[in-house]
Amino acid sequence: MKNTLLALFLLLTLTTKPLLGVAGSTPEQVVDTSGKLIRAGLNYYIVPTSPNVGGLSLISTGKFTCPLDVVLTTLDPNGCRGQPVVFQPVNVKKGVVCVNTDLNIYFAYESICESTVWMLKGYDNSTGQWFVTTNNGVLGNPSSNPVANWFKIEKYEDGYKLVYCPNVCKNCYHKCSDIGIYEDQYGKRLALSNVPFKVRFQLA
Repeated sequence: MKNTLLALFLLLTLTTKPLLGVAGSTPEQVVDTSGKLIRAGLNYYIVPTSPNVGGLSLISTGKFTCPLDVVLTTLDPNGCRGQPVVFQPVNVKKGVVCVNTDLNIYFAYESICESTVWMLKGYDNSTGQWFVTTNNGVLGNPSSNPVANWFKIEKYEDGYKLVYCPNVCKNCYHKCSDIGIYEDQYGKRLALSNVPFKVRFQLA
């Protein structure tokens, strides 16, 4: 009788382990336009799903050359997709990028300004917007100080969207929002928005 109960206990234990594994499973991994996993440290174009639109680049939007804000460019005759970026997840050792996971984004080229790491700019009173800039952007170091440097990628319809809602600082207050497009005299600038900017990712 004891052997029967022991065998039943072991059977139940073995059959419930996969269920426990599913509950703690890792987030879905982000793929590029070729269906391959996005890798940390590689260069990618952030490609809008809308036709006849270029990619992302940096422009000066103030009286001075720096800082540079992130803008959506037009598609030129050569099919330029803007400037490539690099994704660096909070756990860079995993080597891949997952949805709904904190990460840094930075342009993969040298700038005349100090940094090309994305960060959320302070509230702009003249436009009522929160723009994405590169002023003093910092890689890594997940703490309360550089919380504005952390973004996420989430699934959206048949593509993806960029989101600002960092989890790297549990005790920090911050606004959570999708990243969309705000158009003004400087161009189509990335900013917090109720209308997501739907994108895909193309290996550069």
